[in-house]
Amino acid sequence: MSLLNPHITRRKPRAVPRHTNRLLGARVDPLTMDETVETIEDLIEKDSGHYNHLAMNAAKLVSASHDQELVDKFATATVVTADGQSLVWASKLLGAPLPERVAGIDLMDRLVDASAEKGYRIYLLGATDTVVRQVRWRFLARGANVVGFHNGFWRREDMTDQEMADEIARSNPDIVFVGVPSPLKEDFVFAHKDRTGAAICVGVGGSFDVVAGITSRAPKFVQRMGMEWSWRLLQEPRRMFKRYLVGNSKFVWLVVRARLNRD
Repeated sequence: MSLLNPHITRRKPRAVPRHTNRLLGARVDPLTMDETVETIEDLIEKDSGHYNHLAMNAAKLVSASHDQELVDKFATATVVTADGQSLVWASKLLGAPLPERVAGIDLMDRLVDASAEKGYRIYLLGATDTVVRQVRWRFLARGANVVGFHNGFWRREDMTDQEMADEIARSNPDIVFVGVPSPLKEDFVFAHKDRTGAAICVGVGGSFDVVAGITSRAPKFVQRMGMEWSWRLLQEPRRMFKRYLVGNSKFVWLVVRARLNRD
C-alpha cells in the first residue's frame, strides 16, 4: 500500500464525511467531484484500511427499491456518489439535494491525473484483454503509475474471486479500477476489497471501453441534459435496452411516487 510508495506526498488526512443523504431509501453522499477526489486521496494517504467507492445510479436504486439487503450493503460503502444527472434532479425534487453528478469515468480520469502527480499505484481490472492493455498504455502515456492489470473474465479462466483478489494484492496497488458490469462489480468489491490489499477499489463500469475508443462518450451538451444513457443505448441497443428503457421508467415512477408521498 501507499506507505511503501515513496512518491506520495503526505498531508494530514481528514475524516471521511459522514453526512449523507437518502434517495429512494438508499444512501448517497452529497459530495462534489473535487470533494470526492480529496476524500479518496485522504483515504490512500491515511493508509489504515481498505475502502471502496460506489457510483450510485438509477439502475442500482431501482434494484435496491425492492431489496433491503442491497440497501444495507450499499450503505457500507466508504464513499457513495451520484453517477447520473437523473439522481441530482431527483434529489432536489425530493428535498435532499445532491450538489452535482460525479460520473465514474470522470472520477477515474481525475485519479489517473493524481497518480501521475503523486505516484499512486493503479491496478486495472475489467473489459477484454485487448481493451485493458490499451487502457494501460494510455494511462502510462499520461504518466500514471499502472502496476498491474487483468481482463474482466477471470471466472471464465477458472479463477475464483479470491484468487483474483490475491493476484491484485501481489501488485501492491493503492487504487483498483474495477471495470466490470453490475452486479459482479459490487459483489467482487464488497466481498474482497480487503483481500486486494488496495487502499480503495473504485467501480468504473464500462469506462475502459470508452478510454480504449471502443465506445464513445456522449457530447457535453447531452451529458448536461441528463441524456447520456440514450447515447449509450444507441451504441449498444440489445445489451442496454432493459437497463435503460425499462429501468429508467421504473426509476421515474419511484421518484414520482416518493414525491406524491411527501405532499
